[in-house]
Amino acid sequence: MNPQTKFVARSTNRKLGPMPAAYVERKTCPAVCPLRGAGCYGEAGPVSIHWNQTKTPWRAFLASVKAIPAGILWRYAVVGDLPGEGNSIDTAKLWQLIHANGDSRGFTYTHKPLSELYRKTIKRINEKTPFTINLSADSLSEADRKADLNIGPVTVVIPSQTTLATTTPKGRTVMVCPATYNPQVNCQNCRLCADSKRNFLVGFPAHGIKRKQIDERLKNRQGENANSVGV
Repeated sequence: MNPQTKFVARSTNRKLGPMPAAYVERKTCPAVCPLRGAGCYGEAGPVSIHWNQTKTPWRAFLASVKAIPAGILWRYAVVGDLPGEGNSIDTAKLWQLIHANGDSRGFTYTHKPLSELYRKTIKRINEKTPFTINLSADSLSEADRKADLNIGPVTVVIPSQTTLATTTPKGRTVMVCPATYNPQVNCQNCRLCADSKRNFLVGFPAHGIKRKQIDERLKNRQGENANSVGV
């Protein structure tokens, strides 16, 4: 699969800040993502406009990534996921992305289920390159399971009214994304999610038109057992 993309040299998204950003077609989204059709912010508002314009071929997209200066922070997949259709990760194309990234500071998130090969690939990228791949979790217990993999930083969806730091069932600290409560903060000046070595999780309060639906789902998952969601 050659993902179709849209590259923006300077984002106007308030939460991102004025950084380069990429939108990746819907086919890269894993079927296991519980936000599909049930709270994904990419399905409405300005972000959906960009998502509907992902028509740039992969090779041309990589050329745009290569042009990003060393040290510059940028976001891969504001919507969409790692290259590869559905639950799969095309590791060859992922490495193409990493090589194009060079010494710039790309960061992203993935909801993909992680096979042994995928885990090894993500771990190596997070440990050996300037590109950061966050593992996205959809409950605090799932966040613990993903953190236990020890392959990269973890982010987690938390109830919409959460404003203070919390902890996972195993006692890991979850810091609330500062951009969700401080209008002076954005990804450009925060950079927490671009730190692959951070020793805490970042929590994203449910938001958007389906936040109540997400809150209810999170409430229902509080008692989930360790085998209910794969990693």
